[in-house]
Amino acid sequence: MLKKMGEAVARVARKVNETVESGSDTLDLAECKLVSFPIGIYKVLRNVSGQIHLITLANNELKSLTSKFMTTFSQLRELHLEGNFLHRLPSEVSALQHLKAIDLSRNQFQDFPEQLTALPALETINLEENEIVDVPVEKLAAMPALRSINLRFNPLNAEVRVIAPPLIKFDMLM
Repeated sequence: MLKKMGEAVARVARKVNETVESGSDTLDLAECKLVSFPIGIYKVLRNVSGQIHLITLANNELKSLTSKFMTTFSQLRELHLEGNFLHRLPSEVSALQHLKAIDLSRNQFQDFPEQLTALPALETINLEENEIVDVPVEKLAAMPALRSINLRFNPLNAEVRVIAPPLIKFDMLM
């Protein structure tokens, strides 16, 4: 057990160091068995956090993200959070003014994360395989950059399926 934990910590450290040393705009911590975003990473990345445009935290065991995560990585263009245990986003997601794509598929959202509707650059939202019943169709229709939203394999109510198509100017997969 401790050996596996040590290997996981070493893997995260290695990936973070690679990002810093290479000056990469990508931080890939997918499949690292993370239950939270490691606080120590903020210190390591403090000088390069503004350069990071893509973070992948897919297939971990995350139950939540902190407001600090959102405000530290405010220059993000893409955020991949699929395959976790997330059920909500912090209100500080509004700091992600440059975000173009977010993948929240295979999580535990029961409510549509409405904070996303305030993001002006957001083009793609993936919420496939969650537990979402209702969707703020009017707010989504008002999003200037939205091109596609994936809501497949959600128990959407019939009203959403009827109301959405005539109101929206983007692809809505249901």
